[in-house]
Amino acid sequence: MATFTPADIRIAVDERVLPGTSEYAQDKIGNLLRLAHRPVLSARVRVTRHGDPAVPRPVVAQANIDVNGRLVRAQAEGENAREAVDRLEERLRHRLERIAQHWEARRGGQPSAEPHEWRHESEPAHRPHWYPRLEGEREIVRHKSYTPVHCTIDDAARDMGLLDYDFHLFTESGTGRDSVLYRAGDTGYRLAQLTPPGAHELAPFQLPVTISEQPAPLLSTDEAVTRLGLLDLPFLFFLDSDRGRGAVLYHRYDGHYGLITPGPEEP
Repeated sequence: MATFTPADIRIAVDERVLPGTSEYAQDKIGNLLRLAHRPVLSARVRVTRHGDPAVPRPVVAQANIDVNGRLVRAQAEGENAREAVDRLEERLRHRLERIAQHWEARRGGQPSAEPHEWRHESEPAHRPHWYPRLEGEREIVRHKSYTPVHCTIDDAARDMGLLDYDFHLFTESGTGRDSVLYRAGDTGYRLAQLTPPGAHELAPFQLPVTISEQPAPLLSTDEAVTRLGLLDLPFLFFLDSDRGRGAVLYHRYDGHYGLITPGPEEP
């Protein structure tokens, strides 16, 4: 297999970003990826500028890196393109370091059940609050549909940390139910399911987690938008009345909404 080089990074820069950004991102991220302890199979970087001048950090830099089959994602904002790329490089560096430490832990033995083992790999993401757009101006500008991974709570937490997510929609392998794991509660993690799990229904896990005792509300997408606006929460997990599956409606950095729904199960 040929060695991955900075020239192999696929970079997309929108027309509102200053010239030279593509080359700067290629140099910064390319030099970082040379430090990866496993082969880099692919890398995509996207730099965009928000059209609203009132957004305090209007430039967003995003990266998706495939490190030997493990997807690593990071996103950062900046007042200008270079600041956004610099912040992105810093976050990617932390992600890559955690991956390396995780692989070493697996090679040397299984992680212990102590809470510090999980804090080491799943630090909370430090994101700014979303832009305070007026409720009447908010729209669902992104709808992502995918087949949720069947996994344990531990696996969901690991993926959430590596992908730099604040929440993770997945299918819990013990119950087979659509579930969301997010950062909250006394332990730092909280699990919500379409219906609260019974004793011993969940697949075995080590992560210290609190479990919601409330069922997910049955809502249409329009009703979910209304409820999220009233509650002013970062996201809302609900049972989609149109699809009969769990879904997540969330605030985007630009003040609009994003919607995540499960796709059809593979046969």
